Amino acid sequence: MPRIPLTWLGEHVELPSTASALEVATDLSRLGLEEEAIFGAQVTGPLVVGRVLELVKEPQKNGKTINWVRVDVGPEHNEDADDPKDPQPGEERPSRGIICGAHNFVEGDLVVVSLPGTVLPGDFAIAARKTYGHTSDGMICSGEELGLGPDPEGEDGIIVLGRGHATGLAAEPGDDAIALLGLADEVVEINVTPDRGYCFSMRGVAREYSHATGAAYTDPAATVETTAQAGGEVGVRLEDEAGCRRFVALGVTGVDPAAQTPRWMARRLTLAGMRPISLIVDVTNYVMLDLGQPLHAYDAAKLEGPITVRRARTGETLTTLDDVTRTLDPADLLITDAGGAGDRVLGLAGVMGGEDTEVSGTTTDIVLEAATFDPVTVARTARRHRLPSEASKRFERGVDPQLPLIAAHRAAQLIVEHGGGQVSAHVTDEGSVTAPAPVVIGLRDAERVVGIAYTDAQVIDSLEAIGCTVEREGEDALRVTPPSWRPDLTIREDLVEEIARLVGYAEIPSELPTAPGGRGLTVAQRARRAARRALAEAGLTEVNSAPFVAPSIHDALRYETGDARRDAVRVLNPLAEDEPLLRTALLQSLLPVAKRNLGRGEESVAIFQRGSVFLASEAAMAAPVPAPAERPSEAELAEIEAALPAQTTALAAVLGGASGPDSWQGDPGPWGWADAFEMARRAAAAVGAALEVRQIERAPFHPGRAGELRVLAADGESIVVGAAGELHPSVLKEFSLPARTAAFELDLEAVIAAAPAVVRAEPVPTYPPAKEDFAFVVEDSVPASAVEAAILVGAGDLAESVHLFDVFTGEQIGEGKKSLAYAVKLRSPEATLTAEQIGATRTGIIAAVESAVGGVLRA
Repeated sequence: MPRIPLTWLGEHVELPSTASALEVATDLSRLGLEEEAIFGAQVTGPLVVGRVLELVKEPQKNGKTINWVRVDVGPEHNEDADDPKDPQPGEERPSRGIICGAHNFVEGDLVVVSLPGTVLPGDFAIAARKTYGHTSDGMICSGEELGLGPDPEGEDGIIVLGRGHATGLAAEPGDDAIALLGLADEVVEINVTPDRGYCFSMRGVAREYSHATGAAYTDPAATVETTAQAGGEVGVRLEDEAGCRRFVALGVTGVDPAAQTPRWMARRLTLAGMRPISLIVDVTNYVMLDLGQPLHAYDAAKLEGPITVRRARTGETLTTLDDVTRTLDPADLLITDAGGAGDRVLGLAGVMGGEDTEVSGTTTDIVLEAATFDPVTVARTARRHRLPSEASKRFERGVDPQLPLIAAHRAAQLIVEHGGGQVSAHVTDEGSVTAPAPVVIGLRDAERVVGIAYTDAQVIDSLEAIGCTVEREGEDALRVTPPSWRPDLTIREDLVEEIARLVGYAEIPSELPTAPGGRGLTVAQRARRAARRALAEAGLTEVNSAPFVAPSIHDALRYETGDARRDAVRVLNPLAEDEPLLRTALLQSLLPVAKRNLGRGEESVAIFQRGSVFLASEAAMAAPVPAPAERPSEAELAEIEAALPAQTTALAAVLGGASGPDSWQGDPGPWGWADAFEMARRAAAAVGAALEVRQIERAPFHPGRAGELRVLAADGESIVVGAAGELHPSVLKEFSLPARTAAFELDLEAVIAAAPAVVRAEPVPTYPPAKEDFAFVVEDSVPASAVEAAILVGAGDLAESVHLFDVFTGEQIGEGKKSLAYAVKLRSPEATLTAEQIGATRTGIIAAVESAVGGVLRA
């Protein structure tokens, strides 16, 4: 994220003298440049100018010589904490005593003094302290201690503002040194969206601040003089013009290798988040931050022209400036020359240079590179080599193609100004840049898209303010040519967004839509919520798992060959390479969630989920890819719809381990297969449907402890809507689940469709019920639901409820038979049932079961 020092920003746009970082951040946020952070002044407290009045050198026993210095820091601050004697009436204390270890100053010099209470960079607080037999009442500061970098004159030690009494400096002892040295600079860090790459520069942010406030803006690129003539000494060949559209090379000779970066530049680089290195490198970084054009400097003595821009060859390597040797990819764009064996790689274009031609402490002649690289190529190279850089951040977002020549000259001028030397009279400028394509926009288009009325003047002024050339295209349209620094403006909607942004997002009213009366949740929506609420009220926890599964899940759940649940849809661009399939059953993703929870320390699991499952269509086909230029035709939409997998909503739960917490009353019982059936019934009952259970063998359930779940459809047909029971032991082992873990899965949409559309109100019973228990011996093949149906027929209108509470098999019953025990509740709405009525009903139930399924009442 770019950091914007306010004093630097103020060079390009008129800032109010009282503007704070918060105010600037607020103004920028109105145009979409969100504040990321605000950094206040790094130095606070009494930092003042002082004059050295007396300097006494005191050798120490450790061989070190320190200076005991008397410093005049102005009448307001002159207090001598080292002098123990009481002052006489009328006597003044004209100076402070300070211990200093530096030796690059003399009596009469003006220095920078941090008095007690000052806080320096790094949260270093200054206080009076006793040392070397004195009380040092402050500190005489160096550039490093103030965050200004080394002395530009190359001297080690403290900052000397002026030598002797005749300094010529407009500063007196006691003056505020924070303002004098620019140490009160505040910094705003902003968040730049990928389409606004021009805001990775002071030039771009200053322009945006001007748009936000109307402040006068001066384009720094317009003030640079390009003095060199075309036809430079450095040859350049562009073998890949798609990757590099323009390449500028400008030479500078005779640079002083010992020249230091000026303090103001080093300070600005530091505030912007970059570390000062050397004059040449710092200048290229400074121009990049200021104008937005990345630059690279080559040591001309190490360069053997011509420079060639091409793609990498298989097997080529490059040692980049971070001292890492990288194997190059054929898609990488390279800068090369004729050095070494005749074709040497100099750097990854737009990302990072190589160490062979880097500038050093002995470099006197340089070649400055400023180019326009393809954003996609740079972005892919930076990611391929995991090598993000300040240059790649800008190139991959788009750099103004008109900047290379201007930026190269600006950097050359700064180097000559502070390091001597001479700019070459000729410059190499290869390649060409096409002008931005014009976009036609109607004068009323912004109003139609945004929803508020913009005047013609607002539309035209906004587009011209961002640098567009606007021409009339008939009465109601404009022909708009975007500026070179806005490669993101390519369609009409881009221009509409700029109009809305510059006029002000605050002008767009916030109006909540009014919901039409008489509408609410649909029947299906209410049913889905009711099913989930029923399970949550029963103590289960709802979870949400992604619908993507691994191919191995089908084997883990013991699906047989040919099972329809193996026909899963494969995603072409999965989130994870090991989970490319869409689930065909909800337990495929719910069981891994249960395993994960148990692996994180849970001792039991009781979870459920409502989610989509996807079934491959019988006639699987590839969906067509329509052209992006226009809306797909109805035929294309129909083909896309036909290619989609069948999708339904399922409800599933997994129950394992203890059914509740331990207590003094004893251990809670474990979840079991009966609980899975009960939870499935609860969910169906909340929807308004009743489940019928039939024994079945179906993966992933235990073959003898599973049941098929059915509902009675509106047409009277019994349809399968799911299964429940205890999970197979091998499945329990595969997912590390507790013994006897159970589960169920329902096709929730089918259950909702089978529920009656009309909800009947049940009358409140007035008379007491009669309870009767029955145990019928039937064949193993007879489902319990068939016996229940016969009981209801035999009881007639007196039947209120029938509940299966026991199933028994054994030698007492006989081979191939089972005993089903039911609790039957009888009630009359008219009167209390008599013994005769109960007995007659009991006889009718026994007869009905015997007639329907051959059941015999167990003695």
